[in-house]
Amino acid sequence: QVQLVESGGGLVQAGGSLRLSCTASGRTFSSYALGWFRQAPGKEREFVAGISETGRTTSYLDSVKGRFTISRDFAKNTVSLQMNSLKPEDTAVHYCAARWRGVSSSPNEYDYWGQGTQVTVSS
Repeated sequence: QVQLVESGGGLVQAGGSLRLSCTASGRTFSSYALGWFRQAPGKEREFVAGISETGRTTSYLDSVKGRFTISRDFAKNTVSLQMNSLKPEDTAVHYCAARWRGVSSSPNEYDYWGQGTQVTVSS
């Protein structure tokens, strides 16, 4: 089992930055690929970024490439999402998720989910 807890959401003006963090439980953290998803009101859950179990491979939603960076810290069992140059369109509840090896952009392929953290970007 893996338990995930997100933190770091908040309110920021357009052009600002936030750093989301997700802490995972479990001794086999290094065996899981991790992802960040977001869901805005009235919209489907959307893949934002993912990182492989080794940390060597990352994947991003096209609209966040160059602005967001996903990383993981094996010693602390955490995955982070650094979000720069935020836009109002980034406003959503953000979730971290984990799956057994291999980055995927499909929420259906992730086995564990955090509770979500709200990111609000004002214009």
